[in-house]
Amino acid sequence: MTPLIELKSVDLVYPVYSVRAQSLRNVIANLTVGGKLLRDGSDIIHIQALKQINFSLEENDRLGVIGHNGAGKTTLLKVVAGIYEPTRGSININGNISSMIDVSMGLDPNMTGRENIVHIGKMRGLSTKHILDNMEEIISFSDLGTYIDMPVKIFSSGMQSRLVFAVVTTLNPDILLLDEWLSAGDAAFIDKAKKRIDSLVDKARGLVLASHSTSLIEATCNKLLVLNGGEQVYFGDVNKWDFELAAPKPQLATLIP
Repeated sequence: MTPLIELKSVDLVYPVYSVRAQSLRNVIANLTVGGKLLRDGSDIIHIQALKQINFSLEENDRLGVIGHNGAGKTTLLKVVAGIYEPTRGSININGNISSMIDVSMGLDPNMTGRENIVHIGKMRGLSTKHILDNMEEIISFSDLGTYIDMPVKIFSSGMQSRLVFAVVTTLNPDILLLDEWLSAGDAAFIDKAKKRIDSLVDKARGLVLASHSTSLIEATCNKLLVLNGGEQVYFGDVNKWDFELAAPKPQLATLIP
C-alpha cells in the first residue's frame, strides 16, 4: 500500500542572521542555548531545525506530534505542508493537504473575509463553483456575521482564526494538519470547533496534530512522533509511549555555520 505521508531522512537547515563571532558567543552565553556552535569565516549562523526525521503514515492514521517549545513541531508541519523545502531527504504526500498552522497564512489583509474564503480555497486547488457552493456554510460556522464583508486587516486574531478554521475544515479536508487546534477564540467557538474536528477525524484520510495536550493526543491519535531539539526521539504506537516517565529533557535546535 502506498503511504499517505512518508518522510525519509529529512533535515531542515536555514540561516537566521549574520553577526560577529564575539557577539554571537555573548548571545549564546546569555541565552544558554543548547547544541553545538560551529562557525566559518563568514560568521553566518544557521539553525538545524529538523534532523533525520523518518516516519510513514498509512490511510486513516492519526499522528500526534509532541515536544517542548522549540522542539520543531510547527516546523515539521510546515515541511509536510510544502511551505519549507527540506535541506536533505525526501517527502512524499499522496493526497491534498488542508492546514491550519499559521492563522494568518494565506490571508490577504486587504481582502474581505468573503473574498479570502475564495482566495484560500483556490490556493488549495478548488474550483470557484465548489467554494461558492460551500460559502454560506463557511460563513455560518465562522460566526463572523456582517464582519465577513469587511477587510481582514481589521479582524482580531480570534476572528482570523475562526475564518481560517471554517475554510480548511469545510472545503474537502483530505489530509489535515493542525497546530494546537485553535490558539485564539472564545470558549463557545472553541467547543464548536472541537466538535467539528471530532466529526472530521472520521472522514479525513489522515491527520497530523501538533499539541502540548497529551490527553488530546491520546484521545485523538493512534500514532505518536516525539521531537526534541529538532530530532526524532520516538515514532510509533501512541499507547506505547509513557507520557509521564519518558518525556525527554528539552533541548533547542542546533546552531551551525
